Amino acid sequence: MDGSPAGPRRPGHGGAVVGGRRAPRPLPRRLRGPALERLLSETHHWADEGTGLRAVLVVDDTTLGPATGGVRTRAYPSEGEAVADARGLAQAMTIKCAAAGLDAGGGKIVVWRHGPDRQAAFVELGRRVEALGGGLLTAGDLGTTDEDLRAMARSTRFVHTGGRRLLAAAGRAMLRSVQACADVRGRAVGDLHVAIQGCGDIGTAAARALRAAGARVTVADLDAERAEALAQEIGGRACAPDEVLTLDVDVVSPCAVGGAITAAVAGQVRAWAVCGAANNVLASAEAEDVLLHRGVLFVPDVLASCGAVIEGAGERLMGLLDRTPLIDQLRDTVGDVLRQALDTGTRASDIVRRRAKARIEAKATAHASSREERR
Repeated sequence: MDGSPAGPRRPGHGGAVVGGRRAPRPLPRRLRGPALERLLSETHHWADEGTGLRAVLVVDDTTLGPATGGVRTRAYPSEGEAVADARGLAQAMTIKCAAAGLDAGGGKIVVWRHGPDRQAAFVELGRRVEALGGGLLTAGDLGTTDEDLRAMARSTRFVHTGGRRLLAAAGRAMLRSVQACADVRGRAVGDLHVAIQGCGDIGTAAARALRAAGARVTVADLDAERAEALAQEIGGRACAPDEVLTLDVDVVSPCAVGGAITAAVAGQVRAWAVCGAANNVLASAEAEDVLLHRGVLFVPDVLASCGAVIEGAGERLMGLLDRTPLIDQLRDTVGDVLRQALDTGTRASDIVRRRAKARIEAKATAHASSREERR
């Protein structure tokens, strides 16, 4: 996917409609051009004594458009570790947006501390996002609640609070990615058994979508009651969390914290495909090498997990009336990546990264040429 889709766009959503397309809403004049580039090229360390807020924003790249990335709320031993996590997640968002054909770049907010009045801290966080003038569109992520996002929305226009639609899109993207795995193996999703690690919002969305498509689903979570409740809801089964990644199934799907697939786990996986929506599923490049050597298909999580950002950025930044065609296109995109990986013996993640960087470089070249022409 090297370009933006030509689907219908939302009228009256911040820009003029021309030929069925909405012109992107311009950023405030004070935040255009070099001023915006300087502002967003920095790592922002946000601290507020009144609310106890301690957060960091990392913007990785805005070549294709404003940065997008969720708010992760998690305790870290130090601010340095929070920055390192935010940087890695922001870089992944850049690749995710480029690979998904979005007119958006990558960023990430990590809240690593707040005072006793949590809602006040997130209202303050919203003020910080608002001050960026639309240079960052954010939403939820691990550890951030719907209440947190609603608190942010009291002080910024640039937070997505439509959690239900985002989760439905995340589940649809996971389904299309697993379908691509099935296509490569000449199978149907209805014939597959998928084991999902993590019964949080993303794991639940994936489980529901896959079960609705006819797959057998086994789920696991550190909260055994939550796993059992989801299993009963969808007509699946629950298993112990330490068993889920090595079950004798068709596909294993890590949808909890990152780094679940270590090199050791990759050597023990009995499934023929790994396709999960957790950020940074692999603990190392070595883990992917082990999977590749064993002939286990691996869907890079920047593709499998991009449903929510397609939904959010597709609506808010690109004005698409219907984002489902872009999500459904993942089936072909993932299938093409998997086949190329098998044919060439190349890591699937490297293939996706090269394609994404090529799209970003092409846009940067076009920008440079346009500036030269205006001189």
